[in-house]
Amino acid sequence: MPPDLDLADARAVIAAALAEDVGAGDITSAVVIPSDLRFTGVMRARQTMVAAGLPAAAEVFRIVVPQARFHACVADGDRLEPGAVLAEMEGPAAGLLTAERTALNLLQLLSGIATLTRQYADRIAGTGCTLLDTRKTIPGLRRLSKYATRCGGARNHRMGLYDGVLIKDNHIAVCGGVAAAVRRAKDAGLPNVEVECDTLEQVAEAVTAGADIILLDNMEPDRLRRAVALVAGRAKTEASGGVTLDTIRGIAETGVDYVSVGRITQSAPAVDIGLDWS
Repeated sequence: MPPDLDLADARAVIAAALAEDVGAGDITSAVVIPSDLRFTGVMRARQTMVAAGLPAAAEVFRIVVPQARFHACVADGDRLEPGAVLAEMEGPAAGLLTAERTALNLLQLLSGIATLTRQYADRIAGTGCTLLDTRKTIPGLRRLSKYATRCGGARNHRMGLYDGVLIKDNHIAVCGGVAAAVRRAKDAGLPNVEVECDTLEQVAEAVTAGADIILLDNMEPDRLRRAVALVAGRAKTEASGGVTLDTIRGIAETGVDYVSVGRITQSAPAVDIGLDWS
C-alpha cells in the first residue's frame, strides 16, 4: 500500500467489513460455484471520477482469496472517464465473489469522497487558498476518508481531538472568553492554537491573545474580507461553515488561507464502479 495510507487502519476496517458481510461464510458461493472454477474480472468506471481506495480493495481480495492476482491499472488520485479500467483480477471464482462487495463498497465510497473533493479543489484553483477536510466523517472510517480527501486534492485538518487544538464556541463559553481560552492553550505549550470566531470583535481578541489560526465561522464574504484585513497576516485564517460548490470560490477570493468543508466526507455520494466477471 502507498506509504500515506495507514495499512493497519485499513486492515482493521476491512476485518470489520468482512465480519459483517461474510460472517461464518459465503453460503451461496460455497454451494453454487465449483471449487475449481476460476474467474477473471475487470473493474470499470461508470462515471467521471477520481480513484481512491484501490490499495484497500486489493487488500480485501488478498485477505479473502490469497491465491488471486489483483492488478491496479490506475493510481489513486487519477481522474478517470466512464469506461476506464481501474483494475483487473484473476483467481478462484468463489473467493473472488465473496470479496467482491466489500472491495467495491470501500472503493466506491473512497472514490466518491475523492471525486467530490476534487470538484471543490478545482473551484478554488489559482486563488492561493487551500482546501481542508474536517472531522465530519463516518465513524470508524476517519483515516481512510481523510486519505481519500488527499487523493482529491485537499489537505487534512486535524485527524482527531488528540493532534490539533481547535478552541470552539463551547470551549470559549466555559472558559470565559476567547483570550482566556487562547492563553490557557498557549500556557500549556500547545502548538498551532486555532480558535473559532463568530464576530470581528472575537477575531481582534484572538489575534491579540496570540492565536496562530483564526477560524472564521459562518461569515459572509464581505465580513471575511474585513476579518482578513483585521488579522493582517498576524495569524492564518480559515473560513468554515455552510460552504458549497457555488460559494467556495467567492469565499476563497476574500484572501483567507484555508477553507474547510465538511461535505466532502459527510455527504459525498459513492461513485458507480462496475465489476464484470468472465
